[in-house]
Amino acid sequence: MPAKVDKEKCTGCESCIEECPSEAIKMLEDKADVDVDTCVDCGACVDSCPTEAINME
Repeated sequence: MPAKVDKEKCTGCESCIEECPSEAIKMLEDKADVDVDTCVDCGACVDSCPTEAINME
């Protein structure tokens, strides 16, 4: 299952973008946004998020 971003918790720090091996995360309105078709479900973004705004659903 692809990663999901809690927009309320996301601060737009972009640490998830740097860690994503499939380049599935982009910024949209200053918040991380995951392209579910590109996401490879690795969880690297979850581990890199300092605000715990990303989880695997």
